[in-house]
Amino acid sequence: MNSDLTYRQLAETDTPAVLELLTASLAGGPTGTRTADFFAWKHHRNPFGASPGLLAETPEGRIAGVRLFLRWDWRDGEGRTVRAVRPVDTATHPDFQGRGIFRRLTLDLLEQISPDAELVFNTPNGNSLPGYLKMGWRELGRVPIALRVARPGAFARGARAALARRGAVRTAPRCEVPTAAAWFATTPKSLPELLAERAAADLADPRLAVHRTPEFLAWRYGDAPGLDYRVLTCERGGELTGVAFGRPRRRGPLAEFTLAEVIVRPGDRGSAARLLRAAAAAGCDHAATHLAPGTEAAAAALRCGYLTAPRTGMTLAARTPTGPLPADRTLDAWRFSLGDLEVF
Repeated sequence: MNSDLTYRQLAETDTPAVLELLTASLAGGPTGTRTADFFAWKHHRNPFGASPGLLAETPEGRIAGVRLFLRWDWRDGEGRTVRAVRPVDTATHPDFQGRGIFRRLTLDLLEQISPDAELVFNTPNGNSLPGYLKMGWRELGRVPIALRVARPGAFARGARAALARRGAVRTAPRCEVPTAAAWFATTPKSLPELLAERAAADLADPRLAVHRTPEFLAWRYGDAPGLDYRVLTCERGGELTGVAFGRPRRRGPLAEFTLAEVIVRPGDRGSAARLLRAAAAAGCDHAATHLAPGTEAAAAALRCGYLTAPRTGMTLAARTPTGPLPADRTLDAWRFSLGDLEVF
């Protein structure tokens, strides 16, 4: 029974207790340690808006469960903003599991955000997907991942170690690419022009996509505490023709360069190819990315050695705040970058 629990809005003063619960339930997250600075960057400094959140609390003030929705805006082919949220950072204390807290927090938060959001999406794993389906989510399919092996010997050894379930390497991977934070600190003057040209061309694409602005990219890749995003660029005649963002990370025994974003001028497959090759040459065992169909990067990928890996990718599930997802919202209705779906 939950009659002894109070469900209320998450307050900034709850952050230390929430971080403690998330760490106990989900370990240290993508940075290895859950800090107040990372939490504030993710949930309070997001340019799409602060994250709505709810928690379940005992009469003694103990947090039994927490649920947050990360705001994430999309744009359709007509330039209309589609307000969305993504369920993240959810935990129930072991002492209170099996009491329906997760479901109550989720449904209450859906009701709360329904006036100002029209889409709810996330990438649940195999364990959590059945619960989402019971609460009205629809499984849309898998978003595929493309790999480019950079160091065949190291990749083969790492793959064998992974199959043998050997422990993950703890040291940070070597990476020879400049940091995104340093690049944004120089105020790259031609970035707004590149993004404006890209946005104008993308209006012809009816798929939902995130509207990339300098402010959004600086928040997502330049300001992220502890995620070590790097930047790849290419120029022609002193003008920026393409930019990409990614980060070195450990995948068990393997060192991976996760290529989160590739942005080039419309039709410029040459710049896309240069960025894809540069990601593979960043110093890791392999590069991994999602290549949205119809993009310059997808067109250049095969000749750059990127192949879709079997049995990889993320399962996309979605609904509206008030009910089932419309039938026309299929997997093909989105144009993702990996940065839109990457767990952070």
